[in-house]
Amino acid sequence: MIDTIINKDQELLIFLNNLGSEQWDGFWLTITNQFSWTPLFVFILYLIFKEFGWKKGIFTVLFLVVLIAFSDQFTNFIKNATERIRPCNSEDLKGYLRTFSYRARGYSFWSGHASLSTSVTVFLILILKNSYKKIFFLVLFPLFFGYSRMYLGVHFPIDVFSGYVSGLVFGLLFYKLYRLLEYRVFTKL
Repeated sequence: MIDTIINKDQELLIFLNNLGSEQWDGFWLTITNQFSWTPLFVFILYLIFKEFGWKKGIFTVLFLVVLIAFSDQFTNFIKNATERIRPCNSEDLKGYLRTFSYRARGYSFWSGHASLSTSVTVFLILILKNSYKKIFFLVLFPLFFGYSRMYLGVHFPIDVFSGYVSGLVFGLLFYKLYRLLEYRVFTKL
């Protein structure tokens, strides 16, 4: 059963990876780079401070920093526990995947890009949805980010999907914790 799932996962990756073409490579290399998203991050910071003011805005940003650190460290724990080789570093798959100058190190399962971007997106949507109806478009961020990882052959589809699921769980849990702490901190002021 597990072997069948792993084989299907590899087949799907090969299919998705080979949909790419040289004319799109630069685009997906840009998408996978976290720094390319800086304008979006700055815009989100603007929305947070506009919505909550300075005190609650700083509280929210600090909470986001804790969420990011937790998601990142938990992902590293899972990667080191599973030690799944990245597809681009697998001798069995090298002949089937398109090659790029971009080389990822470390392990593959689960995608930190997918987990982190999803956890932050879920959290932000939940705290801003009542004020900014179009905040739901933010869901495109983890979708593009996650696909870029398969396009480049650095993650299997299961890695990305598992990252999405973990990010959803982390985002929801941190939202609940945020609301609890927010109530305790700001009702006493």
